[in-house]
Amino acid sequence: MKYTFPQNYTFKNKLFGIIDYSTLALNIIWDAFVFCLLDIFISNLSIKISLLIIFCFPLLLFSLIGFNHENFVYVLIYLFKFIKNPKIYFYSKDK
Repeated sequence: MKYTFPQNYTFKNKLFGIIDYSTLALNIIWDAFVFCLLDIFISNLSIKISLLIIFCFPLLLFSLIGFNHENFVYVLIYLFKFIKNPKIYFYSKDK
């Protein structure tokens, strides 16, 4: 069966059609970092699980839901660029 895609269609590689691979890599790195820190400092398993959910679940939700289907990594890059150089432009209309 042949499929015809329009020329202006951008194909995005996603895992199971849900999450981008770069966002998935960011989630895995963040989860591993939090897990290693919790494993070093906390010995109680129930507290580890609770803190892991508290620190990792919001990032996972933002990754899945997204901001207008924008890649979460790009959103973080835009935020860091804005924090680095915040300029607000006000345009006034002359009467």
